[in-house]
Amino acid sequence: MQAIEISSLAKSFGAQPALAGVSLTVAPGEMVALIGASGSGKSTLIRHVAGLLAGDRATGSVQVLGRPVQHGGRLARGLRALRCEIGVIFQQFNLVGRLSLLTNVLLGTLGRVPVWRGSLGLFSDAEKLEAMAALQRVGMAGYAGQRASTLSGGQQQRAAIARCLVQRARLVLADEPIASLDPASAKRVMEMLAEINREDGITVVVSLHQVDYAIRYCRRVVALRDGKVVYDGPTTALTRAFLHELYGTSSEELLLSGAVDETEPATAPDESYPEAAVARAAG
Repeated sequence: MQAIEISSLAKSFGAQPALAGVSLTVAPGEMVALIGASGSGKSTLIRHVAGLLAGDRATGSVQVLGRPVQHGGRLARGLRALRCEIGVIFQQFNLVGRLSLLTNVLLGTLGRVPVWRGSLGLFSDAEKLEAMAALQRVGMAGYAGQRASTLSGGQQQRAAIARCLVQRARLVLADEPIASLDPASAKRVMEMLAEINREDGITVVVSLHQVDYAIRYCRRVVALRDGKVVYDGPTTALTRAFLHELYGTSSEELLLSGAVDETEPATAPDESYPEAAVARAAG
């Protein structure tokens, strides 16, 4: 069973194609980077996998964890139960600013607690302890009682990761999670995503505008251009010359600091990454 299986997925907004027959599989336990210039289709693809958008009619299908998300332009029935196993981290954090950090993280339980209890914000002591443990793990336990709106972007994004842990997600989709963060905060967030992938076996798909981070934290990269997959393989192939071949002059916007050498392969992530990821990248 694949964590994600996408077949011939297409999506257009008016006359503009956003996805053009994308087919892709992700194995359980992989950490995969989606890269591409602005408008390449990264966010659109993630929203389809999460079941937030349906593809064009009569085209394509998406399955997650062996269950259908959509087929032929229609979202699957019973999708709510599957969404409980899919954690989504957005660029703009999606925390409720007026609520405490602890309450925001506790919202990750809503898929499994009674609706009336979740609506009233009545969480059990066990649920609160689980949320505090998740905050402790991402280094945010000391801010549990603070309003989310008072925290920095990096702190809010780490709280969003904690919410996914409390949700007990088996798949985490991170849509440009570091796009608005400073380098130190971006590094911390990427390290947390890599940690939950490595230590918990959670499958992670992260869309990145910055290839440097893809090289550092992911073994496999999927490159999109004009809604099509133009490369799917190990990050070690991402030299500056290869990126220029894929994207032309647009390749410069994908590089932060010249970390990708002109001709030499990039350094792969450390060897502790899941064996499934190594095998898939090597294949």
